Amino acid sequence: MRAINTLCLALGLVFAGSASAADFKFGYIKIERIYSESAPAQAAQKKLEKEFAPREAELKRLGAKAKELQAQLAKKPDDAARRSIEREMGALEREYQARLRDFRDDLNQRRNEEFAAVQERANRLVRQIAEKEQYDLVLQDAVYVNPKFDITPRVLKEMEK
Repeated sequence: MRAINTLCLALGLVFAGSASAADFKFGYIKIERIYSESAPAQAAQKKLEKEFAPREAELKRLGAKAKELQAQLAKKPDDAARRSIEREMGALEREYQARLRDFRDDLNQRRNEEFAAVQERANRLVRQIAEKEQYDLVLQDAVYVNPKFDITPRVLKEMEK
């Protein structure tokens, strides 16, 4: 809420300081479109999928093994076999949860690294466009902005180069 108030105050000062509001040039980009539609973001996503595919396959293998053990339990084995299967399932569940947690942590870290480079490039291009076309203000990720102010397609086009 405080950030919104500060932004409103800053915009008010900008508008008040200008000779007229008509001289003020405003732009907006949708960063989620940059992350989903730009070539560098799509390349980063494919790189991550390739990098993490073996670990994901291992998690699926552990899940399939757990289903096999559940099927064995459904056959109503004797008490000794049941206890053995339940112990094996418990160990398998712990291993699965630990590997899943590590997988998610590593994937999130790598995703952040890859997409930081995409965002840095997008920000650089936004600054270049803003300077070239003399924008006074370019915002990112607002709740609502009139589509006529959206410069995301221009940024996407520049990212394709």
